[in-house]
Amino acid sequence: MNRILVIKLSYDTAPNQDANYETSNANLRITFGSLTIKTEVNPRLQVGGYKTENYNTMEQEFTITAFSENSIGLLNRITIIFTRRHINIDSLTVSESAIHGIYKFTIVVRTTHHMIKKVVNQIEKIVDVLKAFYLNGNDIIHQEVALYKVPTEALFTSKEIEQIVRTHNARILEVTKDYTVIEKTGHKKETQELFDKLDKYGVLQFTRSGRIAITKMKTEMFTQYLKALDKEYSDSLK
Repeated sequence: MNRILVIKLSYDTAPNQDANYETSNANLRITFGSLTIKTEVNPRLQVGGYKTENYNTMEQEFTITAFSENSIGLLNRITIIFTRRHINIDSLTVSESAIHGIYKFTIVVRTTHHMIKKVVNQIEKIVDVLKAFYLNGNDIIHQEVALYKVPTEALFTSKEIEQIVRTHNARILEVTKDYTVIEKTGHKKETQELFDKLDKYGVLQFTRSGRIAITKMKTEMFTQYLKALDKEYSDSLK
């Protein structure tokens, strides 16, 4: 009879740090940073609901953040990395970061954990990229902005549109004789739901931004990376 051991771990650690698993017919050894767990059974391990044999091969959504200076041609060099691996980019946004002169690329993809590590490593090999990270949905707070243009006539002939706007916490940006522009900020599912509601009144134009995201950590991950480099350099001078 096969024995199944289910282990759930809760820990604080640096992003992108992975657990190492060593298994044999008689035992399992898990090492995560300074934490080590040993068992004397022949288990199938589940961490956070995922079996270890499927963890690296199961597709999921990841958000990549890459930091660089404002370099010409960098966007093309980054996107080629995804093209060569046949990975579709769901969303891409470039903006200034909290650090003066440093820009942040926010890229959303669906792929495996095994592949995302390879992709991030390749991005970091680009000379102009200072550092890159990957995170899942539990590690970030993210939003998207959507704009909808609907006929103004439909707004005045039916009170339902105004009710839909209020229900979905959207707002009216501009009203003209011919059209009305509505703005909605939220997750992709929420902006799509509003589109589906408005479309029966005839959406004239629709556009949705890429994802913007910040981590749930107190400071920017890149800031922590720079502090670690500075400390390493200071220690080397001692």
